[in-house]
Amino acid sequence: MTPTEAWPGSAYPLGATFDGSGTNFAIFSEAADRVELCLFDDDGTETRVELQDVDAFVWHAYLPQVQPGQRYGYRVHGHWDPSNGQRANPNKVLLDPYAKAMAGSFDWDQSLFSYDFGDPDSRNDDDSAGHVMHSVVINPFFDWAGDRHPNTPYSETVIYEAHVKGLTQLHPDIPEDQRGTYAGIAHPAVIEHLLRLGVTAIELMPVHQFVQDSTLLEKGLRNYWGYNTIGFFAPHNEYSSTGETGQQAQEFKSMVRTLHDAGIEVILDVVYNHTAEGNHLGPTIAFRGIDNAAYYRLEENDKRYYTDYTGTGNSLNVRHPHSLQLIMDSLRYWVLEMHVDGFRFDLAATLAREFYDVDRLSSFFELVQQDPVVSQVKLIAEPWDVGPGGYQVGNFPPQWSEWNGKYRDEVRDFWRGEPSSLGEFASRITGSADLYENSGRRPVASINFVTAHDGFTLRDLVSYNEKHNEANGEDNRDGESHNRSWNSGVEGETDDEEVLALRARQQRNFLATLLLSQGVPMLLHGDELGRTQRGNNNTYAQDNELSWVHWSEADRPLVEFTAAVARLRKDHPTFRRSRFFDGRPVESEESPEGAPLPDIVWLRPDGSPMRPEDWDAPLGRAVGVFVNGEGIRQRDARGEPITDVDFLLFYNAEPDATEFTIPPRTRQRWEVVIDTAGLATDSELRRGGDTIALEGRSMLVLRAPAELESEADPAVAASLTVRPPGQGGQASPTTPAVLGVSGGAPSPPSRAVG
Repeated sequence: MTPTEAWPGSAYPLGATFDGSGTNFAIFSEAADRVELCLFDDDGTETRVELQDVDAFVWHAYLPQVQPGQRYGYRVHGHWDPSNGQRANPNKVLLDPYAKAMAGSFDWDQSLFSYDFGDPDSRNDDDSAGHVMHSVVINPFFDWAGDRHPNTPYSETVIYEAHVKGLTQLHPDIPEDQRGTYAGIAHPAVIEHLLRLGVTAIELMPVHQFVQDSTLLEKGLRNYWGYNTIGFFAPHNEYSSTGETGQQAQEFKSMVRTLHDAGIEVILDVVYNHTAEGNHLGPTIAFRGIDNAAYYRLEENDKRYYTDYTGTGNSLNVRHPHSLQLIMDSLRYWVLEMHVDGFRFDLAATLAREFYDVDRLSSFFELVQQDPVVSQVKLIAEPWDVGPGGYQVGNFPPQWSEWNGKYRDEVRDFWRGEPSSLGEFASRITGSADLYENSGRRPVASINFVTAHDGFTLRDLVSYNEKHNEANGEDNRDGESHNRSWNSGVEGETDDEEVLALRARQQRNFLATLLLSQGVPMLLHGDELGRTQRGNNNTYAQDNELSWVHWSEADRPLVEFTAAVARLRKDHPTFRRSRFFDGRPVESEESPEGAPLPDIVWLRPDGSPMRPEDWDAPLGRAVGVFVNGEGIRQRDARGEPITDVDFLLFYNAEPDATEFTIPPRTRQRWEVVIDTAGLATDSELRRGGDTIALEGRSMLVLRAPAELESEADPAVAASLTVRPPGQGGQASPTTPAVLGVSGGAPSPPSRAVG
C-alpha cells in the first residue's frame, strides 16, 4: 500500500529528498494551477497526493512514510494554449526534472503525446500512466571512505573519451553481468589499461538519463551515444548492473571512488542544450508539461514552435532563471554528491545564446564564473552549435578549455599531405596561440584531438576516403561528408601489405603528434587498439558490435607504442608547457659558443631556419623543430625553475623519403627515441651536421641525453622494432617512445610562435 500521509514540507531543495526518515517533494512550475504527486506501486497502481503548499511557484510536500525505491511522477494542471506556449495536460504523467534516478522506459504509445498523430494542433487526453518511465526516490547516503578529487593539473592531464557500454561490453576479463555498466568501467582490467596509457581522466559520453527514440526503435536501432537527455540528475539506468530503483546512483558513486583511488579523474559529457522531448511533435513526458515556456526557447512569432540551435528539435531556455537554476543545481550535484571532476559541454555555444548571437558573457557563463563549486572543476566546451555564428573555437571565457576542432582538421590535413598546411600545423601543435593567447589563456585551453566519438576512428581515418553509414538506415546521407581522411590507396579493408604498413605508420604519426603537442591530449577509446567501425562515421544508433570495442582484436604493438609516447610526455615537461613559446633566446651554460638559443626554432630539411616564405610553399610537407629544454619558463611546486633536455622533431608528410640535416649549431649528441617508420633501430648517436633519411609519411624524434649511458636504453630500442606487415598489417613499435613538439619560428602567417 503506497503511503499518502502528507505534511507541508519545504520548497528547497527541488526534487525528492530522503532525509533518513521520510521524503520531501518539491517541483517548480509557474504555469501550474494545481500539481498532483503520483506514487506508483511495483504493479503500477497509482496513488495521487495533491501538493497543497506553494512558495514562489515551487509546489511541495513532505511524506513521512516514503522511503528510497519509491517510484513517482507528477500531473500538472494548467492552461492549454500552444500558440502562447502553454501546454499543461494533467492526463500526462511527468518525470521530475530533479529526479536522482529513473526506472523503466517509454513504449511510445499515443498517450505520451498531447496531440493526435497526424493532427499537431489537436489535443489528446489519453492517460499516459501505463506507458511512462518513473522518477525514483534514492538513498543519498554513501560511504566515500575519504575519497578526494585527484585534482590533476591541466598540464599533466591526458583525457580518454569513452562510452560506458562500448568500452566494456566485449571485455573478456569483466564478468558478464558487469559488462556495459558503471561497475565495468571500475573493473581492474579497465583501470590497468587506462594507467598503462598514462590516462589521468576518463571522459564519459552521456550518462545522464536519456531515452530511446521511437524512430530508431522502429528501425531496429537504439540511441547508443545518449545525447537525448531527460534527467539531468539521474545516472542512466541501463548502465547499472545492480538495479534501477536507486542502485544506479550507488554504483556510479562506487565507480568514481574506485577511479579516484587509481588517480583517474571522471569528466562527464553533459547535454544541457536540449532535452529528449524534441519539437512540437515530440512527447509530453517532463519539462513540456511542467512549464513549457520556462524550460524551452520558443519562437517569438508563434510559440507553438521551438527554437532549435542543436538540430534535435528544441533548445533549453537559458534566459529563464529556473532553467539556469536547473543547470547549475545539476552541475553542483554531480560535483558535490557524485564527486565528478569536470564536464565537457555538448554544443556549448547554445548555452551562450541569451538572445540570438552567441554571447561569451551570457548569464550561464557568469553563473559558472562566480560559482564556488563549479568554477573549480575542469570545464570543457564543445565550442559550436548549428545556429548562426555557432562556430566559436577560441571564444570562450578564460577558465574554460575547448575541444579544438582546428587542431583536428589541420593535423589531419598535414598527415594526408594537403598543400600549404605547414603554418597551420605548426600553430596547432604548439598550443594554438593564435586562438587563445590574446584572451589571457594558456596552451591548456586547447583540448587537442584527432578523432572523437563523432566521426571516424583512427584506424578508419587512414582506411577510408568516404563514409559508409548504410547501417544507419538513412541511405548514407547522415554523418559528415568532409572527413579530411585518406585511405592510404585502397578504400576499406585490404590484405595489401604495403597499404597496411602505411596505415599502421599513419596511426603512429597521429598518436605521436597528438600526445606530444602542447595542450591537453584526448584519445578516443579504442584508437590505441586499432578499433574500426567499418567506415561508419556516425554510429549514434549502432548499439552493437560495430561500435563496441573488440578487445580480442586489439593491436597490441600499437597499445605499447601509445603507452610509450604517453610516458615520454609525462617524463618531459618540454611537452607539457604551461606557457606559449615566445621565440626569445634562453640563456644557458650549454649554449654553443656561449650564444643563447631560442626556446624554439623551426627548421627546413637542410637544417637551416625556416623563412617566412617557406610557410606558404604549396608543396612544403616536411618540417623540423628544435625545442630548447631550458626554455620552459615555469616553476615547480617549490618555486624552482623547471628545465629539461633539448629535443629535435622531424615531420615528413611527403610520400617519399626526405633527408633531414641536424642543425650544425647544435653540437651536442642526439639519440633517436622515436621513428614511426621503425627504421632507425641503431643506437648510434648523431651530431650537428649529420643527415638522417626520414621515410615518407613518418616522424622522427631525437633527444639530447642529459647523461649519456654506456649502452642504449633497451626500452627505447624496443620501441623501434617493427611487426612484420603480414601480421595483421600493423607495423607498430612495442615500447617507449618520443615525439612531436610544437612551437613557433620565424613566425609563419598563422602564428606558429606563441
